Amino acid sequence: PNHEHYQKVASYKTMESYRSIWNNFFNYLLEHWNIKDFEKIESEHIIAYMDYKIEYYPSKQYLEKLSSALGKLELALKRYTAAKYGAPKEYNFNTRQLHLDNARKLKIVADGYHNRVYDNPTIIIQNLSKYEHRLAATIQLEGGARSEAVTLIKVCQLKGQRTDKITDKEVGVIETKEKGGKVGDVLVSLKTYHELENCLKTNKQFKINYSAYSADIRETCLSLNVKPQGSHGFRWTFAESRVREYQRCGYSYEEALQGVSLEMKHFRASITEHYLSR
Repeated sequence: PNHEHYQKVASYKTMESYRSIWNNFFNYLLEHWNIKDFEKIESEHIIAYMDYKIEYYPSKQYLEKLSSALGKLELALKRYTAAKYGAPKEYNFNTRQLHLDNARKLKIVADGYHNRVYDNPTIIIQNLSKYEHRLAATIQLEGGARSEAVTLIKVCQLKGQRTDKITDKEVGVIETKEKGGKVGDVLVSLKTYHELENCLKTNKQFKINYSAYSADIRETCLSLNVKPQGSHGFRWTFAESRVREYQRCGYSYEEALQGVSLEMKHFRASITEHYLSR
């Protein structure tokens, strides 16, 4: 530990690889969390980013490299702040390894498939401990939003009401920017939309802590004897129910896959099939 090279990267190739991951992570933080000062990175950002990557079935090797790179980022931030302030700031990104271990155990990396659809998502949402968490989960379930889209919502993102061209029902529209900076609309029931409007009248922004939200979902699932699938479970459940909704309204299976893919801010129809459990 006293050696000058202790915990440093010895390979230029490895450092190039890590730097690429860091740059991608920094772009994610800027786009989705509006974080420009990277000294402000916290554990919840690591959790959100790992979830963000896991959703796309990365290879086990890539996820392992991602975890390693984020571990080195923790060390780099400690060294940087020690040099800048005379003492290192406290950073703890250990959650990256827990996410990696869980992904391997649950086989949600590319070498396996894990169905994350909730059979009865409504009862889970009803039993969440905080109102804000219940509202965030409802938005994910009704509109298929990613977790980073519901942790911070501002007044300017509310786009009013319109008719859902698939079901011909009136819905509320929330504009979100998600993976890769993709901007699009999340459609929710008018009841959910008005509840969000009321929250924003009071606080000007709807904001929740991702770690607390994730923990609430997990603890609620365990108390109900339901296997926890995290906040992404609501997104998966949306995909399955939305495909059926398209089909009930006269769309073919292929048209439903493509339509839902676009709504979930993907491009290829085949991606939607990853979300379908049956």
